[in-house]
Amino acid sequence: MLTRREFQTALAAGLLAGPAALHAGPGSAGQKKLAVVTNIWFEGSHAWHMATRFLVGYPLRGKWHQPPFEVVSAYVDQQGEGDLSKARAAKFGFTLYPTIAEALRCGGDKLAVDAILHIGEHGNYPVNEIGQKQYPRYEFFKQIEEVFRADGATTPVFNDKHLSWKFEWAQEMVDVSRELNFPYLAGSSLPVTWRIPSVEMPYGAEIEEAMCIAFGSVDIYDFHALETMQCMIERRRGGEKGVVSMQALKGPQVWEAMAAGAWDPALLEACLSRSQTLAQRDRYSHRYPSPDLMKELCREPIAYRFEYADGVKATMILMNGLVSDFTFAARLQGKSEPLSTLFYLPPNPNVVYSGALMENAEKMFVSGKAPYPVERTLLTSGLVEAGLTSLAAGGVKMETPHLDVPYRAPRRSTFWYD
Repeated sequence: MLTRREFQTALAAGLLAGPAALHAGPGSAGQKKLAVVTNIWFEGSHAWHMATRFLVGYPLRGKWHQPPFEVVSAYVDQQGEGDLSKARAAKFGFTLYPTIAEALRCGGDKLAVDAILHIGEHGNYPVNEIGQKQYPRYEFFKQIEEVFRADGATTPVFNDKHLSWKFEWAQEMVDVSRELNFPYLAGSSLPVTWRIPSVEMPYGAEIEEAMCIAFGSVDIYDFHALETMQCMIERRRGGEKGVVSMQALKGPQVWEAMAAGAWDPALLEACLSRSQTLAQRDRYSHRYPSPDLMKELCREPIAYRFEYADGVKATMILMNGLVSDFTFAARLQGKSEPLSTLFYLPPNPNVVYSGALMENAEKMFVSGKAPYPVERTLLTSGLVEAGLTSLAAGGVKMETPHLDVPYRAPRRSTFWYD
C-alpha cells in the first residue's frame, strides 16, 4: 500500500490514474462502469429512485435519456424484507458484492469502475441523543478512500444528502477529496428541481434576510430545506463565508418569536403565497391563514434561525399541517418586494426531481468536474447538526465558529428550468 507521502508524490508527478484516465477506460458498448454503494434498496428508497436512473434512464427535456453508464457492481449494507437489489442485479446483470472494496474492484485487485454512486439514506441504524440517525456515510466513504489509496487511482464520487451526521467527519470527507483530487458532489434534489416561477437569485445580489417554509421531520427534511436556502443565498455578493450562530425553536417558542418580529413578516407571506399546498378550514378553497389558524393547523412548528458571517439573517421553518411543499423568499437590498419561488417536487411514484439530481451527478461522472461546490453540502450538514444540538438544549443560541465554510457558487444556474 502506498503511504500518504508516496501517494501525494506520485499524484503530483502524474503517475496515478485520476478521473480523466478512468473516463477513457472500460465499459461495454462504449459505456462507462458505475458502482453503487448503498444502505438499502427497497421500493421508495433513495437507491430505488437514484440508482434506477442509471439502469433505465429518466426524462430529460422532452426526451428519454439513458446515461452512458453500466451499473456493474453494488454493495448493499442491509438486505432485509422488501429488498430489491437481488432482483435488480439478476435483471440488469450486475454483481452484488459483500464488501465495498470488492464492489469497487469488481472482484479483482484494482479499482475497476469509472464512477461511484454513494447513497447513504434509509435503513436500520442507531439514533443519538439529539435525534440524529447515525447513517454510516463517513464509514463507507473511508472504505472508498482506502481503495483509492491502496490502488493509487481515484474516480468521481456522488454522495446523496448529508455528508455525515458529525461535522468533523464531513469536513474530513471534503478534505480527503481535495487531497486525492477526485471530483466530489453531494446534496439534495431541491436545489436542482424546477421552480415556480422559474427564477434565480441574481448573481452578486445583496441579501438582507431569507426564509424557507417547508414540512417534514428534523434530521431529514430540515436538510432539504437548508439546501433550498443555501443554493439561493450562496449566490450573494462576496460569496459564501459561513455561519456564525444558530438557534432552533420548537412549538410555542416559534409563535412567540413570530409575534415578537423575529423575522420579516413579508417573507413569511411571500413563502405561503407561493405554496400550492396551503391547508384550509371551514370549507375554504384558499385563504391566507391568520396566526390563530396557523397555530391550529401546525401543532408543533420547528424553526432554525441562523446568521451568516456577513450579517445575512435566515430562518427555516418546518410547518407540518399547514404546508407540504418547499418555498423560499428573500429580502434584497434596494428592492421593495421579496424575491420568492416554489421549489417544485413532482408527485410519487416517479419523483422526477431525482432525475434532476442524477443529471448533475452524471455530468460530474462524465466531465470529471462537479457542477456546484461540495462545500454547500458541507455547510448544510453542519447546520443540521447545529440545529438539532440547539433544539435538544431547549432553544439556546449557539455560536458556530466551526461553520466557517467559504466558497463561491457558480454563476451558471443548475436547476431544471425547461
